[in-house]
Amino acid sequence: MQQEQEVVFDAAVLSGQTEIPSQFIWPAEESPGSVAVEELEVALIGVGAGAERSSVVRQVGEACERHGFFLVVNHGIEAALLEEAHRCMDAFFTLPLGEKQRAQRRAGESCGYASSFTGRFASKLPWKETLSFRYSSAGDEEGEEGGGEYLVRKLGAEHGRRLGEVYSRYCHEMSRLSLELMEVLGESLGIVGDRRHYFRRFFQRNDSIMRLNYYPACQRPLDTLGTGPHCDPTSLTILHQAHVGGLEVWAEGRWRAIRPRPGALVVNVGDPIMALSNARYRSCLHRAVVNSTAPRRSLAFFLCPEMDTVVRPPEELVDDHHPRVYPDFTWRALLDFTQRHYRADMRTLQAFSDWLNHHRHLQPTIYS
Repeated sequence: MQQEQEVVFDAAVLSGQTEIPSQFIWPAEESPGSVAVEELEVALIGVGAGAERSSVVRQVGEACERHGFFLVVNHGIEAALLEEAHRCMDAFFTLPLGEKQRAQRRAGESCGYASSFTGRFASKLPWKETLSFRYSSAGDEEGEEGGGEYLVRKLGAEHGRRLGEVYSRYCHEMSRLSLELMEVLGESLGIVGDRRHYFRRFFQRNDSIMRLNYYPACQRPLDTLGTGPHCDPTSLTILHQAHVGGLEVWAEGRWRAIRPRPGALVVNVGDPIMALSNARYRSCLHRAVVNSTAPRRSLAFFLCPEMDTVVRPPEELVDDHHPRVYPDFTWRALLDFTQRHYRADMRTLQAFSDWLNHHRHLQPTIYS
């Protein structure tokens, strides 16, 4: 039998076609359909100078218990930096496909350019392009350019240097904000007193991921998805949406939209936070939809601990009434699982826990 040829996702070609490859068509029970989606009510939290600490802590805690999403404003990220980050994203994604493929993501890796993950999945392909690269706070401290060197190496000086400069600054600011939010999150869980900095210190030297998302227009928006339903396998996501919406969250038994708001950043907790909180906080199911008239763009900073940091909840969150829910693991192990063994969905953390326990039973030192 002749092997099916791998589809090529060239946004400049496919965005105007009414007949799209079958690999992009999602099952009727998973595709958006024609039902109107209501807006999700999410907390709009000011976190800058002058914010009442107790109110911020309470609002973050309530959001994380409810669905794991909230918006932050007064965050200290300059509007000019956000605008420049979006301009650089446009400059990259409007390059010819061959130019973008210079940074092609390789199998099993989390960094590089991916055009709809066509080399990784064979069906239910997402209608999007991404460019991902690592950000290390350790490199930041040592005066290195973080993702900048990677972008120059992959794209060349002409395209890579400016992107590297902008996203190094952007990631530095996102890391700063993430650590501030981690301190608030720890307080909201009751980690106070001498240990109130526990969560901040856990991520102080982070090995995070920056991702640029580009969702081209699609002439079959009710049949495909920009990103399929999933919970983030990363710890904390800070997302900046441009003016075109598309983010939807599964809350209260149905899909609800989070519309873009000028200057606001969307924050949500991921699977490692669910493990660190001993399941008190939720890593919530979400997806991205597309439309037929305009492309959607978003900047996603994924906070992650250092690769070999052991993820386990602090002792204050484990007792007779709250026994351990998930086993110890490292971020390296979870990242490898999602890149090589499992497509992230609503039960990634449980599937990973089962897989990890099985492999530890067979070979106890595999991820010691």
